[in-house]
Amino acid sequence: MNSTKITTGIDMKGTLRGSDRGPLVAGPIEGESTVNSPKRLARIAGVLYLLVGIFGGFALAYVYPKMYVAGDAAKTAGNLVANSELVRLGVVADLFQATVVVFVAIILYLLLKHVNKSVAGAMVVLAAMGASITMLNTVFEFEALRAATGAVNLAASGTAGSNALILLLVDAQHYGIFVAQIFFGLWLAPMGYLAYKSGWFPKALGIVLVVACISYLVDTLAVFLVPDFGQTIHIFVSILVAIAELWMLGYLLVIGVKTVKPEKRIPVVA
Repeated sequence: MNSTKITTGIDMKGTLRGSDRGPLVAGPIEGESTVNSPKRLARIAGVLYLLVGIFGGFALAYVYPKMYVAGDAAKTAGNLVANSELVRLGVVADLFQATVVVFVAIILYLLLKHVNKSVAGAMVVLAAMGASITMLNTVFEFEALRAATGAVNLAASGTAGSNALILLLVDAQHYGIFVAQIFFGLWLAPMGYLAYKSGWFPKALGIVLVVACISYLVDTLAVFLVPDFGQTIHIFVSILVAIAELWMLGYLLVIGVKTVKPEKRIPVVA
């Protein structure tokens, strides 16, 4: 004979879990202390995401402008020599943040795979591809530094020739950043979808993340197809992307995820 009973979280047989019914019941309930609890995973993802922002911001927003002068080989080479130690730190920071972003994606996969495992897996793959391209870009930057500081013998090329080669290497890194941006934009689409569907994040946040993905792609296409227009819209795209990612970062750190209180758990027919 079938009987109806209220699940308590101890009897697992008749419990509707998040992996079975999406956001109806949020994994371990609020107050439980579990290594894999949604709130704990969200906070870990938030801390790592913050590290990505700090180290990535240092490499791209602080070090990069002190190094690269578009179209000016002599100034770029001079900047590399004058800021050689800073550039080395920027290379290491870029490698570190690219590594950490993969772990952010993996933890978000663990957190959100109950919504759609395939979409969550795609999110990890896209993040890993962006990280791989970023790491390759640092090789161009580091080789430019070595050439500028004399670690590579370019005496046969003369000063003008060696400076031109240095600029070419840094140019390759510059446009490689936009190639990596394709995948760092695309990974926001599955992230936004999963956040929207999970019920653990504001739906508006999910929508903004998807819009940020589109903005990233528009920015990249503009750089390659209509460079002048790309420079015009870049600042607006950057603001929109910053809003989306800072909102996600802040939510992970401060709130974690929405959870279902014990008294709101749903009766289940055993």
